[in-house]
Amino acid sequence: MADGVRTTCPYCGVGCGVIATPRPGGSVSIKGDPDHPANRGKLCSKGSALGETTGLDGRLLAPEINGRTATWDDALDLVARRFSETVAKHGPDSVAFYVSGQLLTEDYYVANKLMKGFIGSANIDTNSRLCMASSVAGHRRAFGEDIVPGIYDDLDEADLVVLTGSNTAWCHPILYQRLLAARQARGTKIVVIDPRRTATADECDLHLALDPGTDVLLFNGLLAHLERSGAIDRAFVAASTSGFSEALTVASAEASSLADVASGCGLAEADIRLFYELFAATERSITVYSQGVNQSAHGTDKVNAIINCHLATGRIGRPGMGPFSVTGQPNAMGGREVGGLANQLAAHINFDKSEDVDRVSRFWNAPRMARRAGLKAVDMFRAAGDGRVKALWIMGTNPAVSMPDAGRVRAALKSCDFVVVSDVTHTDTTRYADILLPAAAWGEKSGTVTNSERRMSRQRPFLPLPGAARPDWRIICDVARRMGFGDAFGFEGPAEVFREHARLSAFENNGERLFDIGSLSAIEDQDYERFTPLLWPQPIEGNPSARLLADGGFPTSDGRARFVAVRQEGVALAVDAERPVALNSGRSRDQWHTMTRTGRVPRLMSNAPEPVIEIAPEDATRQGLSDGDLAHVSSRYGFARARVAVSSNQKPGSAFLPMHWSGRFAANAGAGPLATPITDPFSGQPELKHVPVRVEREAVAWTGTLVTRRDLRPTGFVHWTRQPVEGGWVYELCGTETPDQGILLSRRFLDGFAHDRLVEYTDRRGLNYRAAALDDDGALAEALLVAPPGQLPPRDWLVSLLGSREPLGAMQRMALLSGRSPVPMPSIGRVVCACFNIGVNQIAQSVASGCRTVAEVGESLRAGTNCGSCRSEIRKIIDEARLQAAE
Repeated sequence: MADGVRTTCPYCGVGCGVIATPRPGGSVSIKGDPDHPANRGKLCSKGSALGETTGLDGRLLAPEINGRTATWDDALDLVARRFSETVAKHGPDSVAFYVSGQLLTEDYYVANKLMKGFIGSANIDTNSRLCMASSVAGHRRAFGEDIVPGIYDDLDEADLVVLTGSNTAWCHPILYQRLLAARQARGTKIVVIDPRRTATADECDLHLALDPGTDVLLFNGLLAHLERSGAIDRAFVAASTSGFSEALTVASAEASSLADVASGCGLAEADIRLFYELFAATERSITVYSQGVNQSAHGTDKVNAIINCHLATGRIGRPGMGPFSVTGQPNAMGGREVGGLANQLAAHINFDKSEDVDRVSRFWNAPRMARRAGLKAVDMFRAAGDGRVKALWIMGTNPAVSMPDAGRVRAALKSCDFVVVSDVTHTDTTRYADILLPAAAWGEKSGTVTNSERRMSRQRPFLPLPGAARPDWRIICDVARRMGFGDAFGFEGPAEVFREHARLSAFENNGERLFDIGSLSAIEDQDYERFTPLLWPQPIEGNPSARLLADGGFPTSDGRARFVAVRQEGVALAVDAERPVALNSGRSRDQWHTMTRTGRVPRLMSNAPEPVIEIAPEDATRQGLSDGDLAHVSSRYGFARARVAVSSNQKPGSAFLPMHWSGRFAANAGAGPLATPITDPFSGQPELKHVPVRVEREAVAWTGTLVTRRDLRPTGFVHWTRQPVEGGWVYELCGTETPDQGILLSRRFLDGFAHDRLVEYTDRRGLNYRAAALDDDGALAEALLVAPPGQLPPRDWLVSLLGSREPLGAMQRMALLSGRSPVPMPSIGRVVCACFNIGVNQIAQSVASGCRTVAEVGESLRAGTNCGSCRSEIRKIIDEARLQAAE
């Protein structure tokens, strides 16, 4: 254990290798694995902080039935009985599983085998439906199989990299830094296509801030330009593709001139010309795309518009070129390999042909094989709401927050007859569970994951299972046995599950499917434990190839890739006078999903400690909004509240709200309740990047800050947020009531403290209130400050007292109600570099002392020298200092 355990990061689809070393006292040391090809020792801010997420605060440690602690036998017996009874009475389609890219491949495999082969329904879908389903559908239409042709090494070898719908600097920072290193070494050109000006756009050669949803028109215009400029690879198109003429005809008609494209996309003709000429002239071109392309009611068409351009030039599967889908979750790819989506079977086998379904049925010896696709995520929760799905098992995900039209999803969970949730911690979803099952967390699980470049890596346990927690594969198999399917689910460990998964990939394959890891089907347990990262395919015969599709052969019926004629469609819902702003959603730099892990790490929360809606200056002026205002954001589906940040990074008519905020960290601040449930007709992926909203100012009359050791869920407030700090939490409160009513509301927090432990003060006008409570040792336990907007004192000193837990001296006690330290106390300010916990005040001081570049700040403080995702913010601090000096 001294050398640490090699495992894989549980965050994004980069799939970084991690070395984890448990320390005395329960802490865990984390560093990047220098031998892992995905990251070569680098980690982003979230990965670097993994050791701070392994504590047991908030963990589910025992099964619960209707909120009461239960034994595993009682809980599993009840799950198996209720699912069996529901199937017997209402048929197999009356039950469903909703699973997650947080599951390991082995977990995913047994869940799909149980539902599709033995319960007899394909009603198992995954939160990857919200992430990569459009890529899957686009790949299948073009290639005949869900194939990502390229690998990360292509980023090192490309001469042009197009990043579209991807804030790579924040969402895949290790890949972004690798790209910047290649740019430094070989002069790689970078084009960023994104309606927003993100951190990714700060270091690119060309930023195309197209109007939301116009991607198909832009890439149709590129295809037409490639034809006009003579850049089409005629030999490749003739020998290896079909459908080119139709796709070109549609593209040329729709994008007959640069002026047409510029008008439709909201771009300058000169910028479009530069992009098109760069692409046409640069053979080694990669188009990297992610959620900005996928999360759309027309996401599949966007994917195929991109692929069409690469097929037309023959730029696919060779070094430094190809379309490259980067996934959002650590095992989205592994889930796709085992049929985690409701419209697929395991091993890249589909429901299209009865003989393919029979193949899986025979391999599994399945008694009730599903014969058709099941309910995709949005439809699954609709079915739970209207009673068609009567028993639902949710594993490792939080749909009460993350799904679009989340209010309706919560209503569906509340009305569903029987809800089971397997998870690591309490979430907004677990409150609706009839049965809660405590699952193993990262650091406790054993299995494999597959990253965005098809690289399989091991997650290995380095911590003991706490309480009664169990691995997901075992929980699923235990239920399967109780349902009478024991012979098919008698796995003794994840290695045995992996071997069956590998055997199925090769079963009657005959080279028809590129997903083939048959050479691993007899892997010994000890070799599974020593498993080093591998790219698939890994067939029994033949040499495995890192890059796929380079030979011009495709896994389609005729061996040819298919061009898909796609047309630019309008957005799913158009803005109007009632809702004049198009809301986009996405990731914050240091947060992950609904913050169940990252939200408890102080340095990850400090950079963006509260929900903020970014809005263009023109729209802010029109709505009477200023920086720091509390905004009420409403769509036809729901509402949210967030602080306003007026930003020129937003195009007029657009706004951005992070996706992460759940009811455990803020009141009504999530993007899910606002989002539309309209889905792509091919992929079933919902439109999460464009929903018309109205943004209005809330008339806040009072504000408050609560510094406390307690983990609370405030009620009765117009708005609250919370952020972790050393030793406890800080809650920011506000309301539209009069200040005296705000004081009464906030004062309830202190009701449990004895009078002699409490000091408090209210000014004579009843507008300002201060209070502090001490513990038995005389240390600060709680502090509450309430004042009109803009009049609260700084809270840094109070927070430091909470973290120190040291008894207070007389001078400190006298100063408590002022909120200010009696002696000067330096503050690092809001954290800018979460990797090294460097604050804005430290960076500003470094700049004032003579640092003039991001590199010089890095040499002075280390800020920006690890994952680099804070570099754009450091540059902004430097630029602001220059402007101030020039005034």
